[in-house]
Amino acid sequence: MLLAELTSPQVRELDRNLPVVVPIAAHEQHGAHLPLYTDSYLLGEVVRRLQDARPQDVVIAPLQWLGNSHHHRDFPGTLSAAPRMYLDLVQGLVNNLIDDGFRRILVLNGHGGNDIPGQQSMFEIRQQHRGRSDLLLLFSSYWRLRPSEVDPELRFQQVEMGHACEWETSMMLRLAPALVGNYLSAKSVDPSGSFLPAYRAWVTQDRSAVGHIGFPALASIEKGEYLFKLFAGGVIGLIDRIRCWNGQTWKEETC
Repeated sequence: MLLAELTSPQVRELDRNLPVVVPIAAHEQHGAHLPLYTDSYLLGEVVRRLQDARPQDVVIAPLQWLGNSHHHRDFPGTLSAAPRMYLDLVQGLVNNLIDDGFRRILVLNGHGGNDIPGQQSMFEIRQQHRGRSDLLLLFSSYWRLRPSEVDPELRFQQVEMGHACEWETSMMLRLAPALVGNYLSAKSVDPSGSFLPAYRAWVTQDRSAVGHIGFPALASIEKGEYLFKLFAGGVIGLIDRIRCWNGQTWKEETC
């Protein structure tokens, strides 16, 4: 159920063990072929599919479009909250829900730059409520919840999420093709500049002068629908596990 469509008295009557999803995304440059709102569009569609699949089993907060996107600020149109400000923003949202009595909260992310501050936010919230044993505070990016690797028969070049890449461009072609520019002419940008296994502190131009990272020219509508189903299925699976949590162990069990 959508939190925004409920009245305050209706929220008061909800089961406090219902999972609550807080979707967080971004408004930032996505190269020359995808719109600034891409991350929010894509996460919004994943969350829409969750709502369709589990309409009474999860509470979904409004999507937070402002993200930590300072690494994209060299490209006009990017709107970003500074890292410490973003930590406080996410903590404030989650603590509002805890104050209202909810105990099982998933911050569901749709932008890679939110990963580190998002996880840190949840870590700090747990320390603020360290005396409680009934809280389940989770953070994940939606693409990390996929139940399997991408199907090799669809000939994906990428095996992980990039930026305005084969994956994101495919999903935007499926969701809003009129907003997709000339992706077929977008050159390939090697996504391997992350310096793994170390973490490299980077700005976008360290890795891509054109703004995208990956292989957008390989995108297709078919791949986009496949990815939406794969990612939404992973999110639905996690929500089912949260619903079935017994307050102690974390098992693959049904309610």
